[in-house]
Amino acid sequence: MGPSGGNTLKKTIRIVAVLAAASLAVGGAVVAPASAAGTKACLALDTGGVDDKSFNASAWAGAQAAQGGSVSVKYLVAQSDADYAPNIKKLVDEGCNIVIGVGFLIAGAVEDAAKKYPKTNFAIVDSGPAGTANHKALLFATNQSSFLAGYLAAAYTKTGVVATYGGMNIPPVTAFMDGYAKGVAHYNKVKKAKVKVLGWDPATADGTFVGNFSDSAKALQISKSLELQNADVIFPVAGGLGGATAQNAMSSKKSVVIWVDSDGVIAAPQYKSVLLTSVLKGVGTSVTQVIRDQKSGKFSSTPYLGTIKNKGTGLAPFYDYDSKISQKTKDELKRIALAIAAGSLKI
Repeated sequence: MGPSGGNTLKKTIRIVAVLAAASLAVGGAVVAPASAAGTKACLALDTGGVDDKSFNASAWAGAQAAQGGSVSVKYLVAQSDADYAPNIKKLVDEGCNIVIGVGFLIAGAVEDAAKKYPKTNFAIVDSGPAGTANHKALLFATNQSSFLAGYLAAAYTKTGVVATYGGMNIPPVTAFMDGYAKGVAHYNKVKKAKVKVLGWDPATADGTFVGNFSDSAKALQISKSLELQNADVIFPVAGGLGGATAQNAMSSKKSVVIWVDSDGVIAAPQYKSVLLTSVLKGVGTSVTQVIRDQKSGKFSSTPYLGTIKNKGTGLAPFYDYDSKISQKTKDELKRIALAIAAGSLKI
């Protein structure tokens, strides 16, 4: 190779190195640079933060599971709802092949972007599709698994009072709360019991809410109030705010907690001693799959629905509480899950 060819090669190497360094330096959390022919998958998170030990953390874990080879992943966190559209535009401008919006609150911005940027694929967790070929909905029948959690709570309670509360009054939150209350009602019906549910009324479709997913002081206040009303099983549907409820339960020793979205014993092991179970939402699994579909050229706008049947939602193990739940209750939960999966028990 002559001097001219050597200089060209050196310039090429320098350019590649600069591009790689630049991609690593962009805001968010780039894990690996994308090759020219690779897949760059990007998450646009809501305001809960990537380390909420729940919803956003599950989505990021799912993206990381898809990373490797020609796939690179990154995320941007919104500080407020004003960041949603600008963050999505940044990701599109950076050449992300697929942008995944995480959470119902960012759905409108993702829908608008899907129409504005037809050459980029989009997916949205917890909302419907925009009706365009480049937009996929990732949805979950969490009312099914929450129904099981409600039945379990009713079987476990010693006071005859169980409770729930939500972060915000939005469908992805209230689906959990409604399923939970209906699971308690099912227990009452088959057992001729009178377990009371605080925090959600299926008849009025309203209940107790923090108003956001960040006010831990209010979440703590709600948790203490529910205990004062004799609730000894509490199901917070508020992302990372469940930590305030669990911390209170550890201090008061008056209640146990059902975690939401991810397996709380794995995501937040410091609370293991008070976690009865967790209602799992396969956010990570759905994110991994849609990124892999993008890589293999199989992306489609057909919505994904996680159910008990396809293991897109379910209950986590009982861990420390396994010996405190009767075999009869465990068998009943299995039969109910099978009936829901078969469609013979409608939620």
